[in-house]
Amino acid sequence: MPQEALAEARSKESRVRRYLGLLGPGLVTGAADDDASGVATYAQAGASFSNAMLWAAPVTLPMMLAVQEISDRTALATGESLGTLIRRKFSRKPRIVIGILIVALLVANTLNIAADLMAVGQGMQLLGAGPDQLWAAIAGVGIVVTLMSGSFGVIARAFKWLCLSLLGYVAVLFAADVDWPDVLAGLALAQFQWSWDYLELLVGVLGTTISPYLFFWQSAHRVEEMRAEELGGRWPIALPDRDGPAARQKLRAARADVFTGMVFSVLVMFAIMAASAATLGKAGGVTIASAADAAKALEPVAGPAAQALFAIGLIGAGILAIPVLAGSASVGLSGLLGTRWGFDRRPRKARVFYGLLVVGIIGGVILAVTLDDPMGLLVFVAIINGIAAAPFLIVTMLVSGDRKIMGAYVNGRVAATIGWATAALMAAAGVVGVWTTLTGTGS
Repeated sequence: MPQEALAEARSKESRVRRYLGLLGPGLVTGAADDDASGVATYAQAGASFSNAMLWAAPVTLPMMLAVQEISDRTALATGESLGTLIRRKFSRKPRIVIGILIVALLVANTLNIAADLMAVGQGMQLLGAGPDQLWAAIAGVGIVVTLMSGSFGVIARAFKWLCLSLLGYVAVLFAADVDWPDVLAGLALAQFQWSWDYLELLVGVLGTTISPYLFFWQSAHRVEEMRAEELGGRWPIALPDRDGPAARQKLRAARADVFTGMVFSVLVMFAIMAASAATLGKAGGVTIASAADAAKALEPVAGPAAQALFAIGLIGAGILAIPVLAGSASVGLSGLLGTRWGFDRRPRKARVFYGLLVVGIIGGVILAVTLDDPMGLLVFVAIINGIAAAPFLIVTMLVSGDRKIMGAYVNGRVAATIGWATAALMAAAGVVGVWTTLTGTGS
């Protein structure tokens, strides 16, 4: 190979390596967003309404980019978690209300953990490894032990790549008989339906895409990444305390990480919905009652291996999402109470954080081995997230819009506009979710 061509190839390889080296909290958050609840909800949307909800993918992408970038920037600008910043921003009475909301989030996350553990168990059962409830319990206890030993980094590195198996749905779009004009009609909102069934599931799609636990997790994971830098030892160095070029480089790298994670998440969302519509949706009004039902959407590309491919993705996404779910509310409440938190700290140094973490996961284990209908629970949890998202979005926007806290990194016009528009949309979704849940009109 000529020297110039070799040098160019090495340069490209170096750029790719540098880019991959930037990926961290944003990619983990994006992968965790496509957890078992997301997979089940998106698959149910495609199976029940074909391509009629595909428009949600391009609509939610800018919202996810803005909201997660805002959450990430609060950590970069201050070196503190969102829970800690809430403590700084609000007086005692508002903090009590927000604390009650975080406790409610902890309960909702415990339900989500239970559903994810049940999905992990079903994934192992699809692989022929034994009873699903046994594996749900093993997974829960194993995750607790791993996290208590300070090995979250091992989970994050190992399982975020397993989530790439969900890209098998992208391959389905090229192997299955996809009605592309119908896909375009779905993307263009031409198939929107004014029915309670449709609106209820739409709340679930929005809720599992813009989930409130992700706001707390994004800021917390970024702070932990900053703690791990050699720059400040165990103390995160905020952007204002770095020199200009270093601060700008850190901000660009963090944005690249977040944007990559969100694009990946929405790509998987679109692929699952479109693939399910092209396969399961052809029968019309299909209800996905098990992981095996959802795995059928992969049959055009994977054939007999569809169940194994789906199971690997389900297991990887579930095991990655469970620490994120348990950690997000634990971080939020610990920060609000002014106590230490973090997977990089030993349990005796962060008792409240780890106590809440263990309660959430063990509570999820108990529910997972006693409840039935994991797919139904996954979709229900997505609807709960849709109801809960707006209050936390409003809190996040108030914190990130406070110049006293954020300094020069306060929200700009674009971030503020998209962020508040997202809060308004999720508030409307929450109203619909509460109505359909209380009245049963969408069931």
